[in-house]
Amino acid sequence: MLSFFFDRRSIRPLGLFAVLLATGLVLAPSSAEAQKQPGVQGPFALTNAQIIQTPTDTIDTGTIVIRDETIAAVGPNVTPPDDARVLDADGRTVYPGLIDSGTQLGLQEVGSLSETIDHNEIGDLTSNMEALTAVNPNSVSIPVTRVHGITTVLTEPTEGLLPGVAALVSLHGYTPQQMHEGGVELTKLDYPSTGRYGPSDDRSPQAIEKETKKALDKLNEVWDKAERYAQIDSAVAAEPEDRRRPKYLPSMQALIPVVRGERPLLIEANTASDISSALDWAEERGVIDQVILSGALEGWRIADEIAAADVPVLVGPIMQPPSRDSDRYDKAYRNPALLHEAGVTVALRTNNVENVRNLPFHAGFAASHGLGKTEALRAVTTTPAEIFGVSDRIGTIEEGKRANLFVTDGDAFQPATDVEHLFIDGYKVPLESRHSKLFEEFLNRTPGLEK
Repeated sequence: MLSFFFDRRSIRPLGLFAVLLATGLVLAPSSAEAQKQPGVQGPFALTNAQIIQTPTDTIDTGTIVIRDETIAAVGPNVTPPDDARVLDADGRTVYPGLIDSGTQLGLQEVGSLSETIDHNEIGDLTSNMEALTAVNPNSVSIPVTRVHGITTVLTEPTEGLLPGVAALVSLHGYTPQQMHEGGVELTKLDYPSTGRYGPSDDRSPQAIEKETKKALDKLNEVWDKAERYAQIDSAVAAEPEDRRRPKYLPSMQALIPVVRGERPLLIEANTASDISSALDWAEERGVIDQVILSGALEGWRIADEIAAADVPVLVGPIMQPPSRDSDRYDKAYRNPALLHEAGVTVALRTNNVENVRNLPFHAGFAASHGLGKTEALRAVTTTPAEIFGVSDRIGTIEEGKRANLFVTDGDAFQPATDVEHLFIDGYKVPLESRHSKLFEEFLNRTPGLEK
């Protein structure tokens, strides 16, 4: 859970794991086991490489120059500077860093140990809880993730009606603030279920209708309060001497940016009925233009309705069973393709912690089940960058953009492909993780019994 400890300077909640770490109740990895290895800055020059600049633009043989945190030059006729470290990428392919559009990465260490889980606060209304403050930059899952070419993720809180604020983070940095990508934050709404939970849900239609109405009434009551709180706050700001400031309510204060149209609203909904109801609700409350839909496992059932609402969708996970026993086995795999064919803007997410590393394979499944390789690559690079408003910084390999990229010996979506070089924010990041260390240890182990 996100903790109730506070940083006195920022008055922001700190992750419980961070507090335990600081007090010594949880031990950090030893120096020999540390997962956070410093990157090395250049300048660098990657030469003789096939460069996937964008999903539709490829340079067959070219050079990339990286200086400080940016791509200084890219093209077929670029000459490496004299002061650059040259990496010959002959026969290799360079891809833009991949973006996972929905995870809990950095917010959990051990799933069975509640003290290390910082993404699910207690209570339904915790909209003031900020995921960024609980991110553990030294999480062992971060190196495991980035060695697969994933350089940026959206990490988000879970549980409750309004569980908090999600943040876009870069997978390199020593503090959450260093990792925060473009200052992107999204308020999350877990939309109430409006139908059966699954095949084992044996509630009567009357019971379902009653519970649905109760849940939606609660959501509307909270939103009414948030709108009134924002109106009072605006009135006080306009005439601070003539107005009495209302009682400070953190959960309401956190909703002001959404109510005013200043922050996106990330709505989690998966069944067709929930998605449809969520879109209707957003239209009625006047926030439809801010909505980003997340999950959407049954989005394909109402793809035309989603397209008509002009709402982008963060789809996933892809590698999972269908939502109904009567559906084809591959409906979850085909969901991104069916949404794309209807005209929906689609990005992909894993909705995971330790297995965010599998994002390339989720994209590969989507590609092989109708989305196609070009659109699948777009769904983990340029499209999420556009949805989150950071396309001027990341998502493609272009001059002036951040040097977030990786070098492979094959197709990035193939399991047999290895990542040979990784750059995040211009730093050449070591391809080292707990997995690689365990592999090396047991590959060269000795019985330990020799004298």
